[in-house]
Amino acid sequence: VQLQASGGGWVQAGGSLRLSCAASGSTFNNYAMSWFRQAPGKEREFVAAIRWSGGSSTYYADSVKGRFIISGDKSKKMVTLEMNRLKPEDTAVYYCAAGVRLITSSVRWSRFYDYWGQGTQVTVFS
Repeated sequence: VQLQASGGGWVQAGGSLRLSCAASGSTFNNYAMSWFRQAPGKEREFVAAIRWSGGSSTYYADSVKGRFIISGDKSKKMVTLEMNRLKPEDTAVYYCAAGVRLITSSVRWSRFYDYWGQGTQVTVFS
């Protein structure tokens, strides 16, 4: 499985950006696609996830809840992260990840993900 992320860039605080990620390769029935981010000198942290297991469920880090929206298309294995009201502290390299048969308690933890895309830089300036 390969993940291809796109989007990102530079934006002034308060602005918006959209990230997209497409998975290619094997097809899974129950899986999750997520975004993590890593700022300089900090550990990688969970941002948002969408999990398909029967229906779909979304999960957000508290720091982005109400500002970011994750959506996806299970059949197309694509996920989009709409980032609104961006803040300088959102500056980071954002990574797309996919995990197979993740349970709810696992979606926020990077170690449970099987596949990772290349990072894309998001820079928010004030």
